[in-house]
Amino acid sequence: MRILDDVKLDYEDVLLRPKRSTLKSRKDVLIERSFTFYHSPKKWTGIPIMTANMATCGTFEMAKILSKHKIVTTFHKYYSVKEYEKFFKTFNKPDYICYTTGIRDKDIKQLKLMKRKKLLEKFSFICLDVPNGYLQNFLEVIKKVREICPKHIIIAGNVVTNEITEEIILAGADIVKIGIGPGSACTTRKMTGVGYPQLSAVIECADSAHGIANEKGVGRIIADGGQQYTSDIAKAFCGGADFNLCGSLFSGFEESGGKTVIKDGKKFKEYFGSSSNKAMKEFYGKKDEYRASEGRYALIPHKGSIHDFIQDLMGSLRSTATYIGARQLKEFPKRATFLKVNRQLASYLERYDTGE
Repeated sequence: MRILDDVKLDYEDVLLRPKRSTLKSRKDVLIERSFTFYHSPKKWTGIPIMTANMATCGTFEMAKILSKHKIVTTFHKYYSVKEYEKFFKTFNKPDYICYTTGIRDKDIKQLKLMKRKKLLEKFSFICLDVPNGYLQNFLEVIKKVREICPKHIIIAGNVVTNEITEEIILAGADIVKIGIGPGSACTTRKMTGVGYPQLSAVIECADSAHGIANEKGVGRIIADGGQQYTSDIAKAFCGGADFNLCGSLFSGFEESGGKTVIKDGKKFKEYFGSSSNKAMKEFYGKKDEYRASEGRYALIPHKGSIHDFIQDLMGSLRSTATYIGARQLKEFPKRATFLKVNRQLASYLERYDTGE
């Protein structure tokens, strides 16, 4: 047994210190980025934000909207090959969609079928998604998928420590998904006691990933989960994240997945984690006896159309840039100074502001 006593931080533990800026307007801030990668020969340009691969936001409907803004939709794992065939009859923006798969034999079988039918060609990204990226078998599957898909940008996770981040990149991934338990629909920390404060995980894993480089590019990371507010996306970028992957922020809209529910005369949308009882029973038909639910099901107030949120999201990133003196998203880590805050006082002030 060991105890590590150095302080680790979540997004809510810090604020960004404002700095002198020469920017005259938010519109002067460049929030698009271009990336090259350690394995894939592809070059990608866009807004480096992705929906989580959840049934409540990783949907075809979201892709049709978000692709227009150069935001990536990471599809959930439950679409069939036939559903993809139908979708691609009217959609062709490979840079802004991501195919998600697991590591079971049937997942790899479907991946190969997608390739034979030339459907994988319509994606730039492939996401290998497991809750526990520390399994040795996970590294072996990454190597296998890299052989099957040598040109794709491969995302793999989830993990939270620097050593395994490096191993995952060297095994064949271009981008490592960082986060265990920070998401609002995830109960892993409560159920298992396992996790890592998200901002510290992002900072440490980004440092390791960016240290792996070749003539093509460097290793990349995605900050996955824990972004309660748009400001948390900015904090993750300031911590060194190349991409942000968000679930709850893209859920609850008219265009999101999940059923619309009327309760006491008010509209709600379903929101649930991929490891929740709801997801396991609905998409797999049962919950295996050896598994515990590590996700929750909730009804969240209906947020209306997603278009206003997208505008607010872009505006908030530009506003952060003007406060810290960054002319483009790429400069966020260099311009950022984090201030640790008193969480107890911050919680009190938040309750005071809301009248609780």
